[in-house]
Amino acid sequence: QVQLLESGGGLVQAGGSLRLSCAASGRTFSSYAMGWFRQAPGKEREFVAGINLSGDSTYYADSVKGRFTISRDNAKNTMYLQMNSLKPEDTAVYYCAANVRTRGGYYPRDYDYWGQGTQVTVSS
Repeated sequence: QVQLLESGGGLVQAGGSLRLSCAASGRTFSSYAMGWFRQAPGKEREFVAGINLSGDSTYYADSVKGRFTISRDNAKNTMYLQMNSLKPEDTAVYYCAANVRTRGGYYPRDYDYWGQGTQVTVSS
């Protein structure tokens, strides 16, 4: 079992920055891949970024590449999403997710555990 808790969401103006955190507990943190997803009202949940077990391999959705950075600190059992140059279209509930079966993935079905989500609102 893995428990995940996101924090760091909020309201920010376009062009601003936020850093999301995801604190994990339960299973050994360094034993599973992680990812960030987001879901805007009326839209499907979409992949944002993924990271491997050790944190030395990351991958991103094209829409956030160059603006967002995913990272993890295995000593602190925490994953992060640094979001810069935010746009109104980044407004969504952001979820962290854990993949304990494979090395990661781009789809919600690839992930086994989810946090409750944190709201990010970017005003224009």
